[in-house]
Amino acid sequence: MSHKLRILIADDHDLIRRGVRALLHASPGWEICGEATSADDAVDKAGRLHPDVVVLDVSMPGMPAPDAVHRIREVSPKSEVVVLTMDESPLTMVQMFREEVRGYVFKSDLDTDLVTAVAAAARQERFFTSRVSQKMYQEMVKGRARHAEDLLRASPLTARQLEMVRLLAQGNSNKEAAAALGIGERTAEAHRANIMRRLGLRSFSELVRYAIRERLIER
Repeated sequence: MSHKLRILIADDHDLIRRGVRALLHASPGWEICGEATSADDAVDKAGRLHPDVVVLDVSMPGMPAPDAVHRIREVSPKSEVVVLTMDESPLTMVQMFREEVRGYVFKSDLDTDLVTAVAAAARQERFFTSRVSQKMYQEMVKGRARHAEDLLRASPLTARQLEMVRLLAQGNSNKEAAAALGIGERTAEAHRANIMRRLGLRSFSELVRYAIRERLIER
């Protein structure tokens, strides 16, 4: 990048802003073009200063953080947003991911990860603190586990038969599904017939629709 990387720091805590300013200002070719102390202030200054990167706290006074990110994009389309937060809620993470932020860094990881996240944003790449990935994975696994438990309780099928449905709906033949399950092809054929009968299905397309509805496969 030939011009200086211009960064807007948005955080309502003076101590955090000072720490972020000192950390980022030390990187050659980077400059702090402004500071904001609320979400509304961040939007206003992004519109006036057009920074390359906005380092944004998601728990500031003013409009909700997702709205702030959206508005920043409206007033300064080329600005990339890096979230810097103490909020470790998966819901907040999902909301920010939906707004396609470039980075997500916990304040506890500020010293080790913020410079990397801002540099990635400048390249229009994404960077997330490793603990963000861990937390999202844990939530995904817990969510899938809960869904699997609910599905097993409600479904007339066994766990093995549900796995058979998933394999078939993904386009595997009886032979391929049998190999994946470690059973014979005739056993797989019997499973398929039992599955269709138990579910009251009359065609393969109905089987696929069932698999999608029960989140056994992606649409």
